[in-house]
Amino acid sequence: MKFSFALGLLPFFAFAACEIDEPPNRSRPGGRYPAQVRGQYPPPQQPFPEEVAQPAPPPVNYPNDEIVSAPAPAPAPPTVKGDYPYGVPVEGKPGFVRSPYSPDKMTDVRGYAPGTEVKDPYTQKIFLVP
Repeated sequence: MKFSFALGLLPFFAFAACEIDEPPNRSRPGGRYPAQVRGQYPPPQQPFPEEVAQPAPPPVNYPNDEIVSAPAPAPAPPTVKGDYPYGVPVEGKPGFVRSPYSPDKMTDVRGYAPGTEVKDPYTQKIFLVP
């Protein structure tokens, strides 16, 4: 009986397979994005509504807006460099010298050009950078 029931359903399935499919529903696009409108990039900025936009605050005038510079210091009188001894460079330490007035202590002269007058920080005497 099972076999005859299966044979009876066979023509039904054959008939259902021959049926024509309905066309797809066009009311909703399936898998497609709407057409993009190409415009200027970046889009122009929209103005703010009048109630949101506020005018710029007026500039603040301070009482002393003038730039006042201090008077330039008077130039130092030129000195003769031949009167001062030279410092002795320290081996292995570039930029450091030993003062002729305190040979047991080192003085940092990095940033000074050779021949510049430097004051010994220990004795307050002047010597020249080698």
